[in-house]
Amino acid sequence: MKIHSGVGYDLIIAEILPGTKVLDLGCGDGTLLQKLRDTKSVTPYGVEISEDGVCQCVEKGLYCYQGDIDVGLADYRDNSFDYVILNQTLQITKRPAYVLSEMMRISKNAIVSFPNFGYFKTRLQLLVTGTMPKNVLLPYEWYETPNIHLLTIRDFQAFCEMNRFPVKREYHFSVSSRGESCRIRTLPNMLAQYGFFVLDGEKFTNNHSHSDAYASFSSRME
Repeated sequence: MKIHSGVGYDLIIAEILPGTKVLDLGCGDGTLLQKLRDTKSVTPYGVEISEDGVCQCVEKGLYCYQGDIDVGLADYRDNSFDYVILNQTLQITKRPAYVLSEMMRISKNAIVSFPNFGYFKTRLQLLVTGTMPKNVLLPYEWYETPNIHLLTIRDFQAFCEMNRFPVKREYHFSVSSRGESCRIRTLPNMLAQYGFFVLDGEKFTNNHSHSDAYASFSSRME
């Protein structure tokens, strides 16, 4: 089983305009931010929970704050960034609605990508073996996985509609044997390995006060 690192990096880099201000949540060792800095001349910032990841970011000359994104991003002012990225991390968050609302509060564009649990090979593995799937999308055993909110592309579409999260763009993809992202336009909920969404932070903040949105999400989680 070959697990590709840098899933979706090419799509994210293509999405981001040069010279912009970017925050990567759960940035790991800072590889994506480094690529964005070197290829798009962005001003990069990162948030990472692991001390080792923070140290690797600092070694790359990146600013990285050690913190838990589930606790919130209250230290950042509204519209602080042009882009905030949450790549392959949504399914690990404890409070996804709150994290996404905070992303849109502090940025014009919130880029979200996640493994699609509706991918046909995952469905087939569960159907045939009767055990939790373990594959390139879900490489962990059930008892050691960090994933707590598995979802499909359709789940996320419905989630955005329910919470009135404005979707600016969406295009879903699978990863080729060479590690390149290949867009899937037909039946993406079944044929795409990953979901990819760009949420409209400007529209969200214009249509909702942050306090009202937070109160709404908090009431749902009680």
